[in-house]
Amino acid sequence: MSRHFNSEDAIQVCVGAFALAVPISFSEEAWTLGATLPTINVVLLLILSLVFLAGFAYQSVFQANIRTRIRIYLFRIVIAYFIAAIIVALVLLSLDKLPLISDTVVAVKRIIVITMPASMGAIVVDSFDKE
Repeated sequence: MSRHFNSEDAIQVCVGAFALAVPISFSEEAWTLGATLPTINVVLLLILSLVFLAGFAYQSVFQANIRTRIRIYLFRIVIAYFIAAIIVALVLLSLDKLPLISDTVVAVKRIIVITMPASMGAIVVDSFDKE
């Protein structure tokens, strides 16, 4: 069965991302990491996030069968990360810990640092009812 990303999937991704974004976003350690980690380390976290998302989606969501569904597979990884990042940004914004205007680099780093675990929560919840 060829699955597409629909509104149910989007809600599942949001819930999974929110479940991990909230407790981590309230952590001063996460705020500090976002402010102090060198950019190369943050890029490494971004890459690790995408690699783990890809691996989990490949094994769990797609059950190692992506030959005819490569586009939806890649789309699901990107959209899960993007939605998780939006959720993280909204939570940080609500906590007044997202200095987009005054310190954009720190804001983006905080989003990436906290999106790593939030994106894993997103893809795990998204996988609950697959194939």
